[in-house]
Amino acid sequence: MESKRQNKISRLIQKELAEIFLLESRHLFEGAMITVTKVNVTKDLSVARIYVSLYAVKDKNDLLTRIRLLTKELRKQLGLRIRNQMRFMPELEFFMDDSLDYIENIEKLLKH
Repeated sequence: MESKRQNKISRLIQKELAEIFLLESRHLFEGAMITVTKVNVTKDLSVARIYVSLYAVKDKNDLLTRIRLLTKELRKQLGLRIRNQMRFMPELEFFMDDSLDYIENIEKLLKH
């Protein structure tokens, strides 16, 4: 069970990261559409696990690798945006959220 503080921080990080991806995707990620689907923050607020869905890209694993390589820059930009709400910036860990692909696959199987 997540505390109110964890939920508040999760929503804040999700909102701000989504905006960062929207603004930076054109030149950093070659126009790929990146959606932040979920953010989980540990109890001590030291680590944020971010789940992203990737669209309009040929190789999703390659894009996820590039996002992970740019984690330091993304963390810096996020820190500049939320510095008034938090004392310290959590470490960011990015993961692929393939739940929409899974749902799409199930629907395709049910149609046949």
